Amino acid sequence: MDLKDLKSLEFSELKALTEEIGEPGYRAKQIFSWLHKGAGFDDMTNISKSARQKLSEVSFISGMRIAQKYVSRLDGTVKYLFEADDGNCVEGVVMRYKHGISMCISSQVGCGMGCGFCASTIGGRVRNLSAGEIISQIITARLDMGERIDNIVMMGIGEPLDNYDNVIKFLRNVNHGEGLNIGYRHISLSTCGLVNRIYDLAEENLPITLSVSLHAPNNEIRGKLMPVNRKFPVEVLIKACREYIKATGRRISFEYSLISGVNDSEENARELAELLSGMLCHVNLIPVNHVEETGFYKGSREEINKFRDRLVRLGVNATIRRELGSDISASCGQLRKRNMRRV
Repeated sequence: MDLKDLKSLEFSELKALTEEIGEPGYRAKQIFSWLHKGAGFDDMTNISKSARQKLSEVSFISGMRIAQKYVSRLDGTVKYLFEADDGNCVEGVVMRYKHGISMCISSQVGCGMGCGFCASTIGGRVRNLSAGEIISQIITARLDMGERIDNIVMMGIGEPLDNYDNVIKFLRNVNHGEGLNIGYRHISLSTCGLVNRIYDLAEENLPITLSVSLHAPNNEIRGKLMPVNRKFPVEVLIKACREYIKATGRRISFEYSLISGVNDSEENARELAELLSGMLCHVNLIPVNHVEETGFYKGSREEINKFRDRLVRLGVNATIRRELGSDISASCGQLRKRNMRRV
């Protein structure tokens, strides 16, 4: 019999499992609460030994251990390399803001999207993370830090919408009142633009913030940077985004990595403003991080500010993302890439 991962079960599924092994339904509430405190079977002290034994015979509890940890001396950003039960590693980053503590988490081991400026995609996708492994990143960091994590950003290693079913389960579990109880409006999910899944997500009725990795104002540039553009070109993606906003009433955030000499010209700014005209959105400008294998560099601070100012003058709500943890290579994929070289 295949064992079920308790952390990957939604509350209704956990309730059904407890009833299957002859336990009352209220046990699910107790078990769910324990799981999201990082407990193992032996820690569930308000559940009888016989019930725990029956549970352990049909299920297991997935986890993530801290393989490496780095703390920035500049701003207190914490970067974790998490190791799953099978030895695969992913990254998580905890960032401190005035509005609370945010954590960037991963959804896959590696990434198959092949974006040309991203370290996460080097080596391709190994496998999806389960819903339990995704939430374990938060639970593990929370226990290590001894502080509540207020906001979640699904912008770590992997493409969340390429792991759709597990990510949706994670979102429902992390929001559940008996678990971590993190509000949907405190969760952002980033996608490189899987249009079919954007339509699916709109139907889930989850009031999260959708972030779309755009990174270029036209197909010529985006096609060179992002292979996904061959299947879902810019005009198809933007149409889906407009439909998502119409269906959900939620503003979309567009991620735009500024790459010197590639997508940061005055003409690029005009094209981007025209593309997003009339849309309820925000543009998050990200000075590209240099990755040895890509050969891409960010422009000067003056050039970056000029691009933002052009967008603002053209009516686009645009800001430059604050760079955190620069002394610990806090950008996604860099720590895992270094670790892969050593093994």
